[in-house]
Amino acid sequence: MIAREIAKVAARQGAGILLPALLLSACTTTGTTADAPRPRYPAVDIPAGGETVPVGTGNADAADDPAIWRNAANPAASLVLGTDKKAGLYVYGLDGKVRDFSPAGALNNADLREVRMADGSTRILVGASDRTDRAEPRIALFALDGATGKLTVLGTETFLKAGHAPAEAYGFCMGAPLAAGELARAYVVLKDGTVAESRLVEKAGRIAAEHLRDVTFATQSEGCVVDDATRTLFVAEEDVGIWKVPLSGAALASQAYARVGEADGLVDDVEGLAIARQADGRAWLVASSQGDNAYALYDLASGKLAGRFRVEGGTLGGTSETDGIEVLLGDFGPAFPDGLFVAQDGDNAPRAQNFKMLSWRSIRTALGLD
Repeated sequence: MIAREIAKVAARQGAGILLPALLLSACTTTGTTADAPRPRYPAVDIPAGGETVPVGTGNADAADDPAIWRNAANPAASLVLGTDKKAGLYVYGLDGKVRDFSPAGALNNADLREVRMADGSTRILVGASDRTDRAEPRIALFALDGATGKLTVLGTETFLKAGHAPAEAYGFCMGAPLAAGELARAYVVLKDGTVAESRLVEKAGRIAAEHLRDVTFATQSEGCVVDDATRTLFVAEEDVGIWKVPLSGAALASQAYARVGEADGLVDDVEGLAIARQADGRAWLVASSQGDNAYALYDLASGKLAGRFRVEGGTLGGTSETDGIEVLLGDFGPAFPDGLFVAQDGDNAPRAQNFKMLSWRSIRTALGLD
């Protein structure tokens, strides 16, 4: 671990250590040189356009995963949610100030979506992986009031069948319903590499999680995101790379999408995943390349690397060792006119960890995505 920590410090200081992909492959696949220094691949520096108030847990790895809700009626009044994985869930305005906090315990990753209830009403449903009990994975559910930014606790749902082996909830994401009667599909990435799919349904006056099927990866995984347009789940296996999982079939089967060290794209750990989709259908998968404090963009359809960037420069400081990320395109007001990218900052010293915000326009322009 000493060499790995030295590599992290060198990366934060801009030491520019470059190693061939062969060495990276050796350290990620054989497990015999896991503490070897990791490469720092080229990336464009882009300054943050905003940041949130730090999370309440100081002197610890606490902030983790963001989610974004866009207020279509008043884009500048949109909201960002973020987990303090030792304490609960925050709601922030685009000014970075706290709108609400739910002391819901050890929530690791969060996601949200607007769902249509049985009575015809629309609800902003927020879900998070609840690892308060490290042996019993749960999904914590909330309703978000878009007008006030306040959270209402809906409850915590277990979803695996009784008698299952102890498992820790870790990653989390949601997708559109795949069958009638569902509000959404929920995906909990267990720390052993299993991804458990459940359907969220209204049941006896509450929202229940009903486990359906699993897909398993060989080693620890966390980040995940669903592309509703193609009905595909993407999962980050931290030391290996990114996998895609078609959701339309009866069984879940994974396909390799991008690997650590391949084409200078990803440096382990591979952490948060997000999808940026334009109105014209063009889309990118964004991944946190935590090992060299960067973010890699892939053309979603082809899987080809489209560019890399780091959050650096400006007055707000950069990001490092990022866990969760989120991106959503559209109008978010004058500061974020084309879309919003949010990333957890693992080193916001001397303050506690927080989340940095970037305009999608700045990313698109810097990487020449036009």
